[in-house]
Amino acid sequence: MIVVENLHRHFGGFHAVDGASLTIETGSITGLIGPNGAGKTTLFNVIAGRLPPTSGRVTMAGEDITGLPPHVLFHKGLLRTFQIAHEFGSMTVRENLMMVPPHQAGETLWNTWFGRKRIADEERALRAKADEVLEFLTISHLADQKASQISGGQKKLVELGRTMMVDAKIVFLDEVGAGVNRTLLNTIGDAIIRLNRERGYTFCVIEHDMDFIARLCDPVIVMAEGKVLAKGTVDEVKNDERVIEAYLGTGLKNKVKDEAAHG
Repeated sequence: MIVVENLHRHFGGFHAVDGASLTIETGSITGLIGPNGAGKTTLFNVIAGRLPPTSGRVTMAGEDITGLPPHVLFHKGLLRTFQIAHEFGSMTVRENLMMVPPHQAGETLWNTWFGRKRIADEERALRAKADEVLEFLTISHLADQKASQISGGQKKLVELGRTMMVDAKIVFLDEVGAGVNRTLLNTIGDAIIRLNRERGYTFCVIEHDMDFIARLCDPVIVMAEGKVLAKGTVDEVKNDERVIEAYLGTGLKNKVKDEAAHG
């Protein structure tokens, strides 16, 4: 689905992404982990068109999408969520979903005058689809609440719901578990697994909660200092010496080893 080749993103002399290369297979839930400052979110931002790369190449299903803006990638089925949910707080949860599909009839002045029936029919269809999404995510009870009044975890579910209002092919989830309680995180995880298995969504997930990653993701890609350090199953990367050193540092790694050796 996605191939990243020798990608660089520099901020002055700082190389946030420094020659990263990776693949995200169609139909997978790929985890992206690494210590703070590893370049994970910057990589997401470059792939999703929020930042232009300094150099390198990104392809989606064989098509070069390097540097394309987010609205173009949106129409190609590439979507992303954020660490902090970007809801429209004054609108209801249902309305937040209904506004996602592009090219709605009510967006043109002509239709507001002469196409009112078309607008009404379209809104009924969008409402029905939004209610179906809310039921899928088990948050139908929130449909008429203002989005500003729901919890952080519920906002993450609404963001996931937005991706269901269009024909998403791949969704990049940036720390979907940040600030979310365990019960809601399990609900989010269930929804991701169902979307992957039942609707064919491909996901790439940045997350620090390793239990969440272990439950959902195969493979897992590890980044450190802007580079891809390792790729494999959760168990493989957790036991990789390079990964242990990237997370713990050489000194702490040796201390852990010494403590393990001496009981």
